[in-house]
Amino acid sequence: FGIPALLLVGTATLNSEAAVRGKNAIREDVYPPLWDSAPENLLDFPVEDDKIVINAWNYRERLGVYKNLLNASAKYFTAFGSQNFGNILWGLPLQHGWQFRTGRLADPSSVTSSGYEAEDHLCISVRSWWACINYYLSIIPFLSAVEAGLFGELPYEVEILPPEDLRDDFCYSVADCRSRTPELMDEWKAYFEFLLSTDQKADSSTRQSSFSLDDALGHMWEAHVASIAYALPKFQDRLIYLPDPEAYFGEDWANGVDFIAATYFSTDLWNTNHFQAFLPQRMLVEGDVIPFIYDFSPQQNKVLFSLSALHRTNELTG
Repeated sequence: FGIPALLLVGTATLNSEAAVRGKNAIREDVYPPLWDSAPENLLDFPVEDDKIVINAWNYRERLGVYKNLLNASAKYFTAFGSQNFGNILWGLPLQHGWQFRTGRLADPSSVTSSGYEAEDHLCISVRSWWACINYYLSIIPFLSAVEAGLFGELPYEVEILPPEDLRDDFCYSVADCRSRTPELMDEWKAYFEFLLSTDQKADSSTRQSSFSLDDALGHMWEAHVASIAYALPKFQDRLIYLPDPEAYFGEDWANGVDFIAATYFSTDLWNTNHFQAFLPQRMLVEGDVIPFIYDFSPQQNKVLFSLSALHRTNELTG
């Protein structure tokens, strides 16, 4: 796919680490923060006026959306590892967990205490660039899965609560998102319909024999890239709240995803954890100069430099 060598510098480092550490030991931090306490069934969310109501601006509830997606799609990935570890949707909640752990979901504008004060610790800020981009990688996939029938016949409709302000930047139900972002809903729906199509097989063994992980990755990455492509221009204004080095990194990361997608990188639990080990453990601030950030490891600096150089090269070459 013509992947630039600059990106491969970072991934080669990560792959060598993965080989050394292996896939046998389960680390304490293998799951996103608060994973055990996230709702694992759709009826664990509040039901009001015959609707399942989800607060997507609460970290635990948005994490619960991912948990439900993973649980509902688990049977399609039984051949790729125990405990659903081979499910390629793990990349989404693990990224979300990294964003939460590193403070990227808090309000960078300091207008509110969202994500900072004890009572607002789980609050996801509508002014967070990362959180807004992530909305289109969490709620859109989730509502597309509902529309596709991944959860079967639900006894209630699903409604997503809006944030306190800037509400027009998001959609809040299957019908609303279908009306506002039909192409994006179609991309994610195609992924879930691909999974569901294997249910026509007689049993799990024949389902797995006909299941192509490459095909699944192709559908998933097409939808993933489409979500970012849609969200990036929409939330350009959120970048002004970030320190310049963090804003540049965010754009570098979004650009890099296009190239990672082209490799059909398998975003299962193990691969994603190994990859994320070399992402920055805090937000970048004024004075951080890549690749010379003193409290980042050489590997972290190398990956940040690779992503930055890749982005510049991509822009220069069109």
